[in-house]
Amino acid sequence: MVATTYNLAKELIANTYDLAIQVGVGGSFDETIPLGELVFITSEQFGDLGAEDHYSFLDIFELGLLEKNSSPLNNGKLICPLQPIHEKIGLKQVSGLSVNSVSGNTYTIAQRKQKFNCQVESMEGAAFHYVCLKENVPFAQVRSISNYVEPRDKSKWQMKDAIINLNKWLIDFLASL
Repeated sequence: MVATTYNLAKELIANTYDLAIQVGVGGSFDETIPLGELVFITSEQFGDLGAEDHYSFLDIFELGLLEKNSSPLNNGKLICPLQPIHEKIGLKQVSGLSVNSVSGNTYTIAQRKQKFNCQVESMEGAAFHYVCLKENVPFAQVRSISNYVEPRDKSKWQMKDAIINLNKWLIDFLASL
């Protein structure tokens, strides 16, 4: 998230864009989303920004370090303001959770599912949303689901298909603009 924040902020301050697009793969907490399917992340949350308190996780809001509605947050979430350009995306809209360490054990997975109630996990989506919201740049985050969020087992991942599907969608989307 740190590199995304720095590089994106630097770029958006130096140049003007009609739309910033972040594409990548992600894991899904929601097993009704088929592997390889693409989704449009319309809200993001920080999933591991806070402190552990024995077997509990206290987020930055519970710690009193940040208000849930301080700009650009809306009740603790980074929400993509939908505009007419977003209609062209044509993908299922879902919620995202950004973490520095992806979930890989049953305890962490259960804790994050319960606390954040998000459908997709990635490592940089919240940073992207945050910078675009602060710089007032229209944006879209699209993820291709490569795996389910479960105890780490790379043999189940469908990374190649996820990337192929993502590339095809991106080429078609850009051609439609």
